[in-house]
Amino acid sequence: MAEDAPRRRPTLDEVAERAGVSRSVASRALNNAPHVSRAKREAVERAVRQLGYVPNPTARALATRQTGAAALVVSGEDPSIFADPFFAQVIVGASAALEEADLHLMLCLAASDRGRKRVAELLRSGGADGAMLMALREDDPLTRVAEEAQMPVVFGGRPVGTTPRWYVDVDNVGGARKATEHLLSRGLTRVAVICGRLDTEAGRARYRGYRDAMLAAGLDPFPPREGDFTEPSGAAAMAALLANHPDVEGVFAAGDNMAVGALRTLRRAGRQVPADVAVVGFDDLAVARIADPPLTTVHQPIEALGREMARMLVALVNGQDPTALILPTRLVVRSSA
Repeated sequence: MAEDAPRRRPTLDEVAERAGVSRSVASRALNNAPHVSRAKREAVERAVRQLGYVPNPTARALATRQTGAAALVVSGEDPSIFADPFFAQVIVGASAALEEADLHLMLCLAASDRGRKRVAELLRSGGADGAMLMALREDDPLTRVAEEAQMPVVFGGRPVGTTPRWYVDVDNVGGARKATEHLLSRGLTRVAVICGRLDTEAGRARYRGYRDAMLAAGLDPFPPREGDFTEPSGAAAMAALLANHPDVEGVFAAGDNMAVGALRTLRRAGRQVPADVAVVGFDDLAVARIADPPLTTVHQPIEALGREMARMLVALVNGQDPTALILPTRLVVRSSA
C-alpha cells in the first residue's frame, strides 16, 4: 500500500486569511511585536491553532525586526509644508492605507542638514518597516541614501535624473499638455507658462507637457517662468510676465496655488479673466473651486497618490515585488479658461 503524501505546511498568508488580517499584522502578532490589537492577536493565534501553522525560523528572525511604523519623508525647507493642502491630502491617503495594515505613520521633514542626517540614519538603521520619500530635488542626498537603505523605500514622484524601482507618480506631462491644449483650443496663441521648481521632476515634466503642446501647434513656447508652487511665487511670476509680455493671452500655471497668485496679480493689473487673459492651473485643490473666478485646472488624484504609495510599501514589507505606478490626470473646466 502506497504511503500517504506528506502534508503541505500551511503558510503565513493562509494564517492571515483565516484570521481576517493582513500578512504584516499576522507576522507581528506571531512575533509579539507592538501595535497589534488584542482582538487581532487572538484571531491570529486561533488561526495558527486551527491550521497547525509552524513558523519558518528564518522568516521569523526577519519578522522580529519589524517596528510597526512607516515613515513619510518630505525633503523641504519649511516645517509648514505639512499644512500645504497637497501634502495634507497625501498624508490622509497614506495614513488610511497604513491603518489597514496596522502600521503607524511617522512624519519626517528633512529641512536642514541636521534633519537630513537624522532621516539618513533612520533609513540606514532600519528604524521603520519602510519609508516613502517625497519632494526630492535634483542632487538631493536622500536619493543616494535611499539606495543604501536597510528597508523598503517607495518614492512619491520620480527623483530628477533617475528612475527608482518603486515609485508612484502622476501623469505630469500629459496633464500639462491637456491644460495647454485647452488654452490653445480657445484660439489663443500667446500662451505663457509659470512652471514649478525646475530642480524637481514635477516642475520639469509639466514644462515639457506645455512645450510639447505649443510645438505641436506650431507655436514658440515661452521660456519657463519659475515659481515654487506657492501663491506668492505665482503672483510674482505673473507680474514679471505682464512686464515682459504685456500681450500675453493665456497662462498655464503648473500648480493651483501659483495660479491663484496669478489671478490676484491680473486682477490688480485690471485684466479680466478669462476675457483678457485665460488661466489654467494644476492639482485641483480646494482653492481652485473658490478662486475668483473658479479655476480651470488639471485634476491629479492626490489622496490616491498617498494611498498607492503606502499600499506599495506594505506590499514590499510583506515580501512582494510591486511594479511602479503612474496615476492618470484629467482636465476640469471652470470659469477661468
